[in-house]
Parts: sequence; structure tokens; C-alpha cells
Amino acid sequence: NTIEFTGALHATVVKQVRLKNPSKKPLIYNAILRGRDADDFSLPKGNTVTIAPKRQASMNVEFTIRFLRPAEALLLLTSYGIDAATLTFSLKSEVKHIEPAGVMKCKSPCYEL
Repeated sequence: NTIEFTGALHATVVKQVRLKNPSKKPLIYNAILRGRDADDFSLPKGNTVTIAPKRQASMNVEFTIRFLRPAEALLLLTSYGIDAATLTFSLKSEVKHIEPAGVMKCKSPCYEL
């Protein structure tokens, strides 16, 4: 699964990963961010999520677009206790538009010896 973060340069984008627990026991997942640009992604609500039996929960992933080049990382979710599957998500970014931070007027001669 790929989660795409698209927006303007310097914008902060938040995506939610929804997790379901079909079992009769609670699931606890620990999230780890890995990869080339993992430091640019964050988990604002912490890296642990607990899902009650037969319920669902969501985990926020936050990214601030700092560069024009696409950013890439992996979100790994490993379980504690119950033998649940390890989940892997590919995180990718794309700059859709650039808004100027400001306008500056300059006046200078066209040619100078």
C-alpha cells in the first residue's frame, strides 16, 4: 500500500492510516519510520496504537513538504503480544504547486561598466 502526500511546497499534510482488529483480543502496534526521508515524516500522536477487539483505530502520519524532489519512506507496524501480521506502507510525496513566500522589488541599472 502507498500513502501519497501531495500539496504545496512548505505545506504540512496529515494522512490517517485506519487499522482494523478482527480478533477477539486487543492488538497493539508499534510504528517505525524507515528510509531515505524518514526524518521528514512524523507520528504526532505517538508511535504506539492500541486497537480494541472487533474495533478499528487510526494513526496520523504527518509530513511537511520541504523539497521539490519526491520524498520516500516506509511505515512499519509491528504487533506486540498476539501474532498479528506486520504491516508495511510506502510513504511518498509530490509537490503540486509552489506559492511564493513574498515579492521583492529591485531597481538597478541594466548595464554598468
